[in-house]
Amino acid sequence: MDRSPPQLPPKQTVIVSWNLLRTTGASIDDVIRLIRDERPDLLLMQEATLDIDHLASRIGGYYARSPLPGRIHGVACWSPTPFLSVPKVHPLQPGSLIRRVCQIIDLGEFSVANVHLSHGQVLNRRQLRRIATFLPPCGAVLGDFNLLGPALLPGFRDVGPRAATHRMADMVPIRLDRCLARGLDCIETRVLPHRPSDHHPIRVVLRMAAEDTPKRSGFQAFRQR
Repeated sequence: MDRSPPQLPPKQTVIVSWNLLRTTGASIDDVIRLIRDERPDLLLMQEATLDIDHLASRIGGYYARSPLPGRIHGVACWSPTPFLSVPKVHPLQPGSLIRRVCQIIDLGEFSVANVHLSHGQVLNRRQLRRIATFLPPCGAVLGDFNLLGPALLPGFRDVGPRAATHRMADMVPIRLDRCLARGLDCIETRVLPHRPSDHHPIRVVLRMAAEDTPKRSGFQAFRQR
C-alpha cells in the first residue's frame, strides 16, 4: 500500500498591478474597490502618492511605498498578509528628468519586482536587465514598463496580457503594463475593466514551474547561510 502523503496542488498567487495616475487618477477609495473586487494576494501600484499611504488603516493588510527621488509619487505594494521582509528598494539607471527605483517583494517561493520604467526605449531595457540581477532564479517583473515592442530580457518570458492597457495621447492603444516571469507558470492573465486612471489594471495568477522548484530551494538555502 502506498503510504506517501498526497501531493498538494501548486500554490497560486494572484497579483494585480495598476498605475494610479498620481493625484488626478485613482483615489484610495478606487484602490479599495479594486482590492475588494479582485482579492489579490499582492497588489502593485505605480504613481502612488501620500494619500494611498492610508490604505492599510482603511482596509487592513500590509503596505509599503517607495517614492521616486524628488517626486510626489512612487511604487507601492499591498498584501492581505504580512510581508516576509520589508520590501527592498533598488535605484535604477536614471533618465534625463526622472530617477527611477524598483521595489522587490519576497513572497517566499519567488520574488516580484514592482516597476515604473523610463520612457527611453533603450534605457528601459537596460533597467530591466539590472532588475533581473536583484531577483532570485524564480521571479517576476510587473508594472508600467513604458515599453514598445519585445522586452528582450534573457531568461524571462512575457506572460502578461496581450491586450492594450493604455491609450497614448488618448488615441493610440498600447500595451505598457506587463508581466515578465522566470521559473514561473502563468495560469491566468487579463486586462481588468477601466477604472479612474489612464491605465487599466492587469491581473495575473502565477505559480512555481515544477522544473524550477529545486532552483528556488537552493537559493533559499544559500540566503540562510
